[in-house]
Amino acid sequence: MICSRTGAWRLLLGSAAIALAAAGAVEAKDLKVGLTSDAVHFDPQAGEELSSNIMFYHVYDPLVRRDADLNFGPGLAESWELTDDTTWVFHLRPGVRFHDGSDFKASDVVFTIDRLKASLMANLGANIVSATAIDDLTVEIKTPFPYAALPNDLAAILILSEAHVKAVGDTELDSSPMGTGPYKLGEWIKEDHITLLANPDYYMGAPKIDTVTFRPITNPATRTAALLTGELDIVQDLAVRDVDRVKGEAGFTVVTRPSLLNIVLAMDMREKSPTIALDKNPMTDHRVREAIARAIDVDTISAVIMNGLSTPSEQFVPASHVGYLPGADFHAMYPFDVEAAEQLMADAGYADGFTMTLDATNNRYVNDAQIGQALASMLAKIDIDLQLNLMPKSNFFGYIRVPSDNSSFIMSGWDVPSGDAGSMYSVLYYTRDVKEGYGQVNRGSYSNPALDALIDQADSTPRIEERAGYLRDATRILLDDIPMIPVHYEQDIYAARDGVVFTPRTDKFLWAYDMDVAE
Repeated sequence: MICSRTGAWRLLLGSAAIALAAAGAVEAKDLKVGLTSDAVHFDPQAGEELSSNIMFYHVYDPLVRRDADLNFGPGLAESWELTDDTTWVFHLRPGVRFHDGSDFKASDVVFTIDRLKASLMANLGANIVSATAIDDLTVEIKTPFPYAALPNDLAAILILSEAHVKAVGDTELDSSPMGTGPYKLGEWIKEDHITLLANPDYYMGAPKIDTVTFRPITNPATRTAALLTGELDIVQDLAVRDVDRVKGEAGFTVVTRPSLLNIVLAMDMREKSPTIALDKNPMTDHRVREAIARAIDVDTISAVIMNGLSTPSEQFVPASHVGYLPGADFHAMYPFDVEAAEQLMADAGYADGFTMTLDATNNRYVNDAQIGQALASMLAKIDIDLQLNLMPKSNFFGYIRVPSDNSSFIMSGWDVPSGDAGSMYSVLYYTRDVKEGYGQVNRGSYSNPALDALIDQADSTPRIEERAGYLRDATRILLDDIPMIPVHYEQDIYAARDGVVFTPRTDKFLWAYDMDVAE
């Protein structure tokens, strides 16, 4: 629950600790984690972004579990099979209970999927026609056509308790989440902290850490200071300028790994664009989009702004993903070349440039405000006057939400933990308002019938290699069309005090269940 009376809460925790000590129990373990921002939701169907996703996977579980290296395996479903081209049968684990002690049943899966279809996350269920409870531990899921990626999609669908949601209502679910996961919500003081308490009856075994406190600290310097002074045990997104400093401090370790998070620039493709005071939107001309791509020096951004802790994006998904096109590199196709960019602008009839606004965050991605400033400086060289509209993450995602009449040029991040480009392409690039569940995040109104057809074909085969071929062809179209510019993959940078047992996940989810602290 959300609680504003922290004194009562601390008294409860203190009483519990005294009781444990009196009973001779092992001393409880706690962990304090510094995040870059607070969660937005605890309802996993109300929207997604990283801090909220981290909380979701502590409280809830999916049918199919994605491990730290993006391998997919049993979760709440212990097995499944394809009984015909469009019918999947999932066998649920017996004995799993929700946090209130009630049994997890097939009807909860059906309720979750039905509710999902009317939610902001409807794209996750776009390729599910129906879910039916065969008995309490068996669910049949039908797809509209043969669809090889269904198990991967299900790893992102977190199962709700039908009885609980109906009891508290949709609005209150954010403040009263209840799942089958390894932790329960203890307290949420917005913009201050979230406290999670271990679920001792978790079906995979009780967590090693009893209490986890997540503190949203948006200022990187403050986050680093909180770690070094002992207020935190581990921090997410250590500032790149603080890496050497923390490495030099005794008792602390810095851990990095390549991120899945791709920083991208979405261009408005509508005939009239909201922040461009011209009768026709220049970005509908491919030459202008190419000019913008060529005017951006990703190597300088990486070296100067990211301190070398980023990797220029070759494509829209990394090489590990289904749909990656071997040998293709966006920045080799459109290398940094201001003179060539100026000529393209002149050829398109915009030698004198134009003014437009970049919408971006100032506290969500690593050095996001500085990247925005660098983009303004770079595009000024081809006479594009880029006005910066920088805002906190808490305002940003609502501001750019589709449909929106606000944006011409957007900087955001996108990752694909499903390991399959189709889950990105179907929502970001599919023509809007044509097919239910598709194109929901197509903020630039990009439309290409050939691309739509390839996504449809990819979503209509039970064979992964055939699906990969269609998605590679889709990648080739996107690289040619330039509806969006991939900038770079961040490096995930963590710092922890000695004694914290921690291995970063590929998807950047800090999952306390996989962690431990030395006694």
